[in-house]
Amino acid sequence: MVDLAVVVDVPKKSKKNGRKALKDKNPSTNEANILAQKLSPVPPVPSPMEADDPSKANSGTLTSPKKAKAAAAKSKQSKQSFEKDLQEMQDMLQQLRIQKEKTEELLKEKDEMLKLKEEEIETKGKKQEKLQMELKRLQKMKEFKPTMTFAIPQSLKEKKNGGSEKKRPSPPYILWCKDQWKEIKKENPEADFKEVSNILGAKWKMITAEEKKPYEEIYRAEKEAYLQVMAKEKRETEAMKLLEDENKQKSAMELLEQYLQFKQEAEKETTKKKTKKERDPLKPKQPMSAFFLFSSKRRAALLTEDKSNNILDVAKIAGEEWKNMTEEQRRPYHEMAKKNKEKYMEEMEAYKKRKEEEASSLQKQEEETMKLHKQEALQLLKKEKTDNIIKKTKEKRQKNKPVSDPNKPRKPASSFLLFSKEARKTLMQEREGINNSTLNALISVKWKELGEEERNVWNGKAAEAMEEYKKKLEEYNNKCAEVNKQQ
Repeated sequence: MVDLAVVVDVPKKSKKNGRKALKDKNPSTNEANILAQKLSPVPPVPSPMEADDPSKANSGTLTSPKKAKAAAAKSKQSKQSFEKDLQEMQDMLQQLRIQKEKTEELLKEKDEMLKLKEEEIETKGKKQEKLQMELKRLQKMKEFKPTMTFAIPQSLKEKKNGGSEKKRPSPPYILWCKDQWKEIKKENPEADFKEVSNILGAKWKMITAEEKKPYEEIYRAEKEAYLQVMAKEKRETEAMKLLEDENKQKSAMELLEQYLQFKQEAEKETTKKKTKKERDPLKPKQPMSAFFLFSSKRRAALLTEDKSNNILDVAKIAGEEWKNMTEEQRRPYHEMAKKNKEKYMEEMEAYKKRKEEEASSLQKQEEETMKLHKQEALQLLKKEKTDNIIKKTKEKRQKNKPVSDPNKPRKPASSFLLFSKEARKTLMQEREGINNSTLNALISVKWKELGEEERNVWNGKAAEAMEEYKKKLEEYNNKCAEVNKQQ
């Protein structure tokens, strides 16, 4: 918009007089209106920025057209700059929002990492506690001192020190030499031991059988007595060895029982030292009483009514309200508590039954492991004895081994061996990578636990096999006898 300025005709001074022109004192109404219109300029249209500010609006009426243009240009520039600033501010806000989202994501990731690390630390702490418990248990095992003494029988001690009771009998030639020595020494006093023995040897060759006979009879009698004594001693030594082996087995079993008992006591002590008892998550929780049911229901209402109330204040108010309540008002809470208690009792019975079953199964497993340990110990004790016997028998067989006939029928297996073959297959399938000694121990334990009916089945199988073997052996012997007759 262009501001229009109206030029007012001002009366000029006269060159002649310099006096002002006279005006009418009382102008007419029409003239007055025309004058007023001439004097009042057309008001310029205010800009939007100037409309807000009244001072600028008033001053605009007095400005010239050039100034008005400059003001309009300034207003446009200010508008453009304001819009630019707004745009920049919006861009900045957008960038800040994006940065905020990124930082929130990073914080979430860090929180997750921290949680994972805390869980790892907890697991490591639990593992360290377990390792410490195991170390303590092992240290306790080192303190094991058995209260046993391996007694050696007195008869064995005496025989080791003193040897056999009777000496070996001397032959008839030595007995004759003892009688003739003094006579030959008298005849040849200067002869040496070697010379005397040579003379005795030559003389013994010249003696007749009748003269040798008494000495031979004495030797026979002494030999019979010596053999009797030796047989008795041999029987005693064998009996004492068997007794010693039995004592060793008994002492080993006692030692094993002592060690297992000590181990169980050590494990109990380590478990007792645990400060916190781990609660069983499967155990049902104890139900709430009628008062607690009422207070838990009333607590929320009391906290919403007055926010300044503390938990203790709420508990006091609930207690007073419960005291003032009638029996009819209390009845629904008592009924709820009764139902909850009945449900809890049923759950506890089921829980106790489950626990008893678990305890019985654990006890059975412990008993089985104890049996296995004992059986393994017995086998280890027997192994030394059997190894020595096997070595000796192998040496004897190799010396006096006859040529075995391949056509001769072989002796069948016993009932225990037949049972062990089938039991071995099943156990090898059930327990892969089982040790041979533990496998043998398990088989022997199972054989001992068999009933009479089951054992009779295996005994019957063994008897049938034995009858077939006897028939085949008779046939074989008959064939051999025929061959011998023909030869």
